[in-house]
Amino acid sequence: MATELSSGAISSILEAVPGIATVLRSPVADAIVNLSRAASGLQPFDPKDAHELIKYAVRRGLVRSDEGDRVAAEVDAAIAARAEKRAQREAAAQEKAAHKVVPAKPVKPHAVKPKPAARPHAAPKTKSKAAKPAKKR
Repeated sequence: MATELSSGAISSILEAVPGIATVLRSPVADAIVNLSRAASGLQPFDPKDAHELIKYAVRRGLVRSDEGDRVAAEVDAAIAARAEKRAQREAAAQEKAAHKVVPAKPVKPHAVKPKPAARPHAAPKTKSKAAKPAKKR
């Protein structure tokens, strides 16, 4: 026998058990939130969310089935094209890196500095006393 819960009972259960609201939330609500975040750049786009909204629109009669199929195919084609472009860019970057020649630093020949010529031994210079002024006493 199934028991029906009032809205107040449901609200109190949702408040009492943390995290249950996300389990009970509609997949359409999740899709709306995720697509909104993806559109604003907060998270990456997930095609599952777009497909969920398209299915919802078809179930509710907001769009015809053929239009829903066409839009879903366009979404899938755009994702595939973007992935292909990304793969081509990465392949081109890898090829460019593989063929890139790194110029070697020019090697400077070691310049041998000539040693200073040896001076003949000279007597150490002495200071003459005549040049000094005499001390006053």
